[in-house]
Amino acid sequence: MFYHLILPLHKYFSPLNVFRYITLRGAGALVTSLCLCLIMGPFIIRLLQRWGLTQFIRDDGPRAHLTKKGTPTAGGIMVILSVVVSVLLWGNLGNVYVWITLGAFIAYGLVGLADDVEKTIRRSSKGLSAKSKIALQLAIALAVGIVLITFYGERGVTSLQFPITKHVTASLGYAYLAVVALVLVATTNAVNLTDGLDGLATGVSSMTILTLGALTYVAGHSILANYLHTMFIKNSGEVSVFCLGLFGAGLGFLWWNTFPAEVFMGDTGSMAIGGAIGTVALLCKQEFLLPILGGVFVIEAISVIVQVVSFKSTGKRVFLMAPFHHHLELKGWHEAKVVSRMLIISFIFSLIAIVVVKVK
Repeated sequence: MFYHLILPLHKYFSPLNVFRYITLRGAGALVTSLCLCLIMGPFIIRLLQRWGLTQFIRDDGPRAHLTKKGTPTAGGIMVILSVVVSVLLWGNLGNVYVWITLGAFIAYGLVGLADDVEKTIRRSSKGLSAKSKIALQLAIALAVGIVLITFYGERGVTSLQFPITKHVTASLGYAYLAVVALVLVATTNAVNLTDGLDGLATGVSSMTILTLGALTYVAGHSILANYLHTMFIKNSGEVSVFCLGLFGAGLGFLWWNTFPAEVFMGDTGSMAIGGAIGTVALLCKQEFLLPILGGVFVIEAISVIVQVVSFKSTGKRVFLMAPFHHHLELKGWHEAKVVSRMLIISFIFSLIAIVVVKVK
C-alpha cells in the first residue's frame, strides 16, 4: 500500500523515492509484523482460550509435556495476520509472485487451522486424517504449480538449477507439477513434525526464511544473480518483503512461544510456515538447496520415516520416540537444551547453504 500511495509522491518530494527499494520495505515489513505479534499476543491467547483451542498431550510422550496440557494452540493465527498486514502495507501489490506466496501461506494455514479445530472437537491430539491432510496439501501444491506453469513458465520458473554446478535444466513444463507437489507437501509436513518443543519450529523456520529471503533478493537482482551464477527470475525479489515480514512475525511469536510457552503455533502456524518456505524456495529456484537449508526439518522427518519403517518391518524402534527431538528428551536432555542446540545446527545449515551458493 505504501509502495502505491507514497512512491508516486516522489515527484514532489524526492526522498520518498526510497520506497522503491525492496530493502527498505522489507525492513518495514519486519518491524511491522514483529510489533503486531507482540501487541496482539495477549489478545489472541485469551481468544484461543475462550474458543477452547487448547493443546492435548499424548500420554506416551515425555512426562514433562503433560504440564503443557491446556496451553492455547493455533497461535499461528497471529503469525498469519501479522504477515498479511505487513505485506499489504509494504509490498508491491502489483507483483504476482507476492500473491502466489501469500495465497499458499494462507491456504496451508487454513488446512492447519481445520486440523487444530478438529483436535478440539475430538478432544484428542489427533485431528484430520493423514489422507485428508495430504489430499488438501496436494491440491494447494497443484494450484500453485499450475499458476506458475500457465503464466510464468517462460520466465524460467519451471526450470531447475543444481547446487554447486552452473547447470540449469530446460523448462520442465507440466512435469514441474511433480516437483512443486514434492517440495510443498514435504516441507509442510517436515515443519509440522518439528513443531513439538517450545520455540523449536518457530526459531528454526525463522532462520530458514531469513536465508531464503536473501536468496530471493539475489534471484530477482540481475547483477547479483549473474555474479553468483544463480537463475535470474525477474520481479521475484519482491518476495523477500514477504520473507522479512514472516521473519519478523516469527521473532514476535517467539516472544510468547519460548520456553515455557504461553501459546503454541499449532498446525495453523506450522503448515502455513512450511507452505511459505516451500513456495519461496520454488520461486527463487533453490529446490535442491532446500534440504540443506532446512537440514533440521529433514532430520526430524527422516527420524519419523525410519522409526515407522523399522517398527513395521522388524517390530523394533530405532529411536526412543520420534520425531528426533523427543528421542533427545527421553535420553535426558532438557527441552531448552534441545531447542538451543537445534537452533545452532540450523544456523550451521544456513551457512552451509550460503557457501554452496557461493561455490558456484
